[in-house]
Amino acid sequence: MKSYQATLSVDCPAAEVFQKILRVPKWWTTDFAGKTAKIGDEFIIHHPGAHYSKHFVVESVRDQKLVWLVTESKLDWLRNPDEWTNTRMIFELSPGELHFTHEGLTPDKESYERCSQGWEEVILQNLSNYIRL
Repeated sequence: MKSYQATLSVDCPAAEVFQKILRVPKWWTTDFAGKTAKIGDEFIIHHPGAHYSKHFVVESVRDQKLVWLVTESKLDWLRNPDEWTNTRMIFELSPGELHFTHEGLTPDKESYERCSQGWEEVILQNLSNYIRL
C-alpha cells in the first residue's frame, strides 16, 4: 500500500534546502527538543494532549537524503495511539525538487486522512514557504 508522499519544487541549492529541513522548529513546530543533523541524533515533537513522537536519525546524506525513524509515538486522538511508531519520514533532494514520504502512513491507517491534511500544511505550506525565504 502506498505511503503518504508530497513533492515540492525548489529554486535554491540542495545544500540550503537540506539545512532548512534540519531546522524543524522553523517549519513544523516549536514543540521540539533535540537534534536532527546526523545519524544517531534524536528529537521529540510534543503537543501535550494531542501528539508525542520521538524520532531517530537513521540516514543523513548531506544535501541529498534525510531519514527519521519514529521510535515512539502517542497520538491521543487515535484508538491505536502508537500508530506512527516504526514509520519513517524520508526527505529526498534532487535538482529543483524535494520529495517527502511518510513511509508507513498508508490509507488503511486510522490517522491517514487527518495526518495527510496535516502534512499538506506542514510540508506543502510551512516548509515550502520557509525554503523560499
